[in-house]
Amino acid sequence: MTGLELLQSVQFVTVKGKRLAVLNAEDWEALIEWLETLEDVQIAEKAFAELKTAGGDRTAAGWLKWDDVEKELE
Repeated sequence: MTGLELLQSVQFVTVKGKRLAVLNAEDWEALIEWLETLEDVQIAEKAFAELKTAGGDRTAAGWLKWDDVEKELE
């Protein structure tokens, strides 16, 4: 299900004068997953744009070497 389809599944209710959006739990979880994927795509696009600006030089673009990062994760 796409983000747009999820948003179309929202039902609106008014409680004590406040308009609320209601989703079932499965749609809520799918919406969160969709938003996280969108965020990941934006991060990747930014990283590749920085790499292009750095002329393909990963170090100049601020990319880390896996061996260095792996040591920090241990």
